[in-house]
Amino acid sequence: MTEQQRPLWLLTPGGILMTLIIVLPLILAVWISLIDLDQYTLRRWVQAPFIGFGNYVESFSSGLLHSIWISVSFAVISTAATVPIGIAAALVTQNKFRGRGLVRAVFLIPYVLPSFVVASVWRTMLQPDGIVNTWLAKIGIDGGLWLSGPASYWTLILVEIWAAWPFIYLMALAALQSVDHEVHEASAVDGVTWWPKLRRVILPYLRGPVLLACLLATLNHINNFTLPFVLFGAPAPEDVNVMPMIVYVTSFQSLRFGLSAAMAVLSLVLIAIPLFVYLRAVRLDVHEEGVRR
Repeated sequence: MTEQQRPLWLLTPGGILMTLIIVLPLILAVWISLIDLDQYTLRRWVQAPFIGFGNYVESFSSGLLHSIWISVSFAVISTAATVPIGIAAALVTQNKFRGRGLVRAVFLIPYVLPSFVVASVWRTMLQPDGIVNTWLAKIGIDGGLWLSGPASYWTLILVEIWAAWPFIYLMALAALQSVDHEVHEASAVDGVTWWPKLRRVILPYLRGPVLLACLLATLNHINNFTLPFVLFGAPAPEDVNVMPMIVYVTSFQSLRFGLSAAMAVLSLVLIAIPLFVYLRAVRLDVHEEGVRR
C-alpha cells in the first residue's frame, strides 16, 4: 500500500456504510418514483408498471406546490425569528454574573425536550378549553381555535420558535467564546461604546457560525415532521400541510408509494438548494481570504 492509497483504504469502511445507508436507499427511492407502485402492485413491486415522470407531474396537482410554499415560508419565518432571539440570549449570558449557570440551563430546556413532548404539551395548552384560552379570557381576549383554520399556521410557527431558538443560542454562544480577550481589552481602552463594539467587533465574529446555524435551522424546520404530526394529527389542516406531512399521508394513508417517493425526491432537491448556496458562499469566502494572504 502506497502513501497515496492509504487514505482511500481508511475511508473504505465509512464509504461502504454510507453506500448501504444513503446511496442505495436513494437510488431505490428514485426508481420507485418512476413506477406506479401502490397497494395493488406492492406485492410484486418489481413488475409494477413503469410510468416515467408521471408521478412527478401528478405531484404538482396533488397539493405539493402548496406544501412547498407552506414549508419554505414556515422555515424562513421561524429562522428569521430565532436568530435575533438566540443572539440576544447569547450576549446576555456571555459575561459572568450570579446565577449565570442556572439561566443557561433554563434557556436550554426547549432544546433538550423531545419534539413529541413539546408538541404534546402545546397541543394540550392550545385546546379550546386549555390554559392559553383560559388566561386570554381573563383579560377579555377570545383565543378561538389554535389548532385548525388559518390560526394553525401561526401556531406552528410560534411553537417552532419556542422549541428551536436555543440552537441559535448555542451556536452564537460558542462563537462568542472564541472572541479573543485582547479584543475586548482593546475596545475598553479605546473607550468604544457597546453599540459600535457590537456592530464592528462582536457581530463579525458571529457571522460564520450564525450563517451555518441559519442553514441547519432552516433545513431542520423544512424537515420537521414530529411537531406538525403530533400537534395537528394526520391529515393535517391545509394551512400546516408541510412537505413531510403530505409525503407521509400519501405513502402510509393513501398507499400511493410511487407518488410519495416522487414527492420525497422533489423535497430533497428543494432542500439541496440552500445547502448548495451556503457551500458556494463558504468556498468563495475561503478563496478570498487565501488571495488576501
